[in-house]
Amino acid sequence: MQTALLLIVGLVLLLGGAELMIRGATRLAVATGLSPLVVGLTVMAFGTSAPELAIGVDAALSGVPAIAVGNVVGSNIANVLLILGLSALVAPLLVARQLIRLDVPVMLAVSVLVMALAYDGRIGRVEGAALVLGAVAYTVVLIRLARRESAAARAAEDVPDPSVRAVWWRDLALVCVGLLVLVLGARALVTAAVSIALGLGISELVVGLTVVAVGTSLPEIAASAVATMRGQGEMAVGNVVGSNIYNLLVVLGASAAVATGGMPVSAAARTFDLPVMTGVAFACLPIFFSGHRIARWEGGLFLGYYIAYTAYLLLDGTGHDAAPLFGRVMMGFVVPLTVVTLAVVTVRAWRARHAG
Repeated sequence: MQTALLLIVGLVLLLGGAELMIRGATRLAVATGLSPLVVGLTVMAFGTSAPELAIGVDAALSGVPAIAVGNVVGSNIANVLLILGLSALVAPLLVARQLIRLDVPVMLAVSVLVMALAYDGRIGRVEGAALVLGAVAYTVVLIRLARRESAAARAAEDVPDPSVRAVWWRDLALVCVGLLVLVLGARALVTAAVSIALGLGISELVVGLTVVAVGTSLPEIAASAVATMRGQGEMAVGNVVGSNIYNLLVVLGASAAVATGGMPVSAAARTFDLPVMTGVAFACLPIFFSGHRIARWEGGLFLGYYIAYTAYLLLDGTGHDAAPLFGRVMMGFVVPLTVVTLAVVTVRAWRARHAG
């Protein structure tokens, strides 16, 4: 009874916190002259990465820094496949041109960089600090570009600064309160779900691979879903892309910087999970490019892949005999077919754009 109540309370807090944060973020975008996309890429993205940051740093200081690697990689995969998939199913998502010109390429570059840093089996403390500095530089560039575009737009339209700018801190406070409620709701929901799963006899390994992995992405899921329903699709997409960038630069970087001897990266992570994460990041580019939108069928494709990825993790983690066959089918048939489909869609979109 207590577990069920905790589950309900967690869900209510999660949705309520998401509503508060989106409302505050939308007002903050107006109050500061930044677009909803930029607020999603910065304030919301960094805020919803707070659970991953807390878990990563705590794991590093506790002597188990490898947990941070799995947490970041799993969250980034879930952010794209699960969150964008669900959001696009709610409503097709428009993709801002800035994402294709700047932010998605940054996400791709950082993903490849992390793979390169982890190649020797460890991300050093100096490398971790450099990643954090990279996050600072990215944020500064993003805000400066946004302010320059905002100032140019106001000058062209001869529109004065909104009077609400004097109380921007109230909107920021609303975002912070919403974020706090989000994190509390996510914690309550994960605690209840783990308790229910263990009570049903599901192993701790399976619980860790599923409930806990998705649990740290619950703030992003709630924030993106609410943003989509409120018609702020750009904010939802920006939240996912920005969160992935901050997960790699801030969460992984800070965890490696505070870990004694740096961050060890297992062979399994280097040969499977990191390549999957990078492949998922690269999959964003053709989908975003085709019409600058994520259609419902593409959202369904993302969601289907996340279900398949999770199924493989469960089969492999429990040593099931079907795991090797399942992996071969995915890599030998489903993935190539999807690549060909996305390539055709991209070429058609490119031809249609240039023909018009």
